[in-house]
Amino acid sequence: MMKMRAQVKTLEGGVAHDIELPALFSEEFRPDLIRKAVLALQSTRRQPHGTYPYAGICSSAVGWGSGRGASHVPRIKNGSRAAKVPQAKGGREAHPPVVAKVLVKEINQKEKQKAFRSAVAASVREDLVRGRGHLFEGAVPVIFEDKFESLDRTQDVIRALTAAGVYQDVERAKASRKIRAGRGKMRGRKYKQRKSLLIVTKADSLRSARNLPGVDVVTIDQLNVEHLAPGMQPGRLTVWTEGALTHLGGAS
Repeated sequence: MMKMRAQVKTLEGGVAHDIELPALFSEEFRPDLIRKAVLALQSTRRQPHGTYPYAGICSSAVGWGSGRGASHVPRIKNGSRAAKVPQAKGGREAHPPVVAKVLVKEINQKEKQKAFRSAVAASVREDLVRGRGHLFEGAVPVIFEDKFESLDRTQDVIRALTAAGVYQDVERAKASRKIRAGRGKMRGRKYKQRKSLLIVTKADSLRSARNLPGVDVVTIDQLNVEHLAPGMQPGRLTVWTEGALTHLGGAS
């Protein structure tokens, strides 16, 4: 298999040296497995909800039986009003949500691992990255030297991303912010915004980049398939540090 190589950039945008990419960057592209893995991950965050099990049936109602020229629905004692059944006023719901429903979707371990490798490989395919709407100059992947992880000011991070030709994608995400349609705006999710860069570091999360619009910052140990394919669409513009790639190659 042909080994892929990429340039490691300095903070000023120059080329420090070349690096050989780990083998999983050459993985087969499997959008079906990526979709399945992201759905399985998202399903673990769903919160079970359901109705009170005895709602609508706490009543003295019993049926009259045959021979009275009336339907056999349960009727309240000392009266004739129907109760308990779904078609009666105040009766039970026919098929209510129940907390016992299994919401988590399962995925095989090997499928999950292959989906992750495929999502990593998709991040270096320029056609897929541009297909997600990302704006950048130069080639992918974007790899910084390890000094990038020590930047503690947001302005320094912006300067480095601009030199690498990817900051215009952050500006694109910032311009996409808009008010959500519907009731969600009253429920803690008023705004919608596009996803931008994914920054992957080796050890310490880059706190100085967390406030950039649409940017997600994770360590290599936290990285999962949903980071690489938000909305189940692979090809996210990803910024790596050299140490993160070296650790990724050792883990694979």
